[in-house]
Amino acid sequence: MSHEHIAAAFDRDLERIQALVMKMGGLAEAALNDAAMALEARDGELAAQVRAGDATLDALEEEINVECARLIALRAPTAGDLRTILTVMKVAAALERCGDYAKNLAKRSLVLADLPRVEGAAGSIRRMARQVGQLLRDALDAYARRDADLAREVRARDEEVDQMYGALFREFVTHMMADPRLISPCLHLHFIAKNIERVGDHATGIAEQVIYLVSGMLPDEVRRKDEGATLGQPGRGV
Repeated sequence: MSHEHIAAAFDRDLERIQALVMKMGGLAEAALNDAAMALEARDGELAAQVRAGDATLDALEEEINVECARLIALRAPTAGDLRTILTVMKVAAALERCGDYAKNLAKRSLVLADLPRVEGAAGSIRRMARQVGQLLRDALDAYARRDADLAREVRARDEEVDQMYGALFREFVTHMMADPRLISPCLHLHFIAKNIERVGDHATGIAEQVIYLVSGMLPDEVRRKDEGATLGQPGRGV
């Protein structure tokens, strides 16, 4: 087989794998938004659908990993192509974790359905989820278009998510101090907000992989985290 045919076959295989990544991204974003909607509406059926749908994301990540391993073994990619394959695998892993966080959100929303409402909290969580969903969508757009400038913008915008999380954390502490009956629901809501903030971190991680894919280098500067985002649990982790 000629070099041109081998290169064309590699491109087709890689294009199909990257289509699976984009499918994962759409499912992860939808899961996050649906889980937040289920929380606000106290919709147990929708929350259960989010939990069940996580298996599809897990299966897609496994398929992507298998296909990437096959591509490496059969095509012996050059340095640039190998970098692309490794980036694909890292992006898929980040999206799988985003699905896990959405599933955790859905689990806690089922528990919260039987606890006292915290006034305004579900709406704030929903707004944060929409913000993070847009961040994830833009990170995936940057990946699809190999747009390092958009990736850097995503990376900078994650600070807004950290600030939203910090504000929610302080709000929950205020509610717990004012009314001990709200301690349990506020703790669940705190962990939900933390899960959403972590999705924002993974969107940032995807953006950083785009920068690496385009330039061959990860960003040198350490992005500052809002102090509120460090309360309770560490802020980053893929």
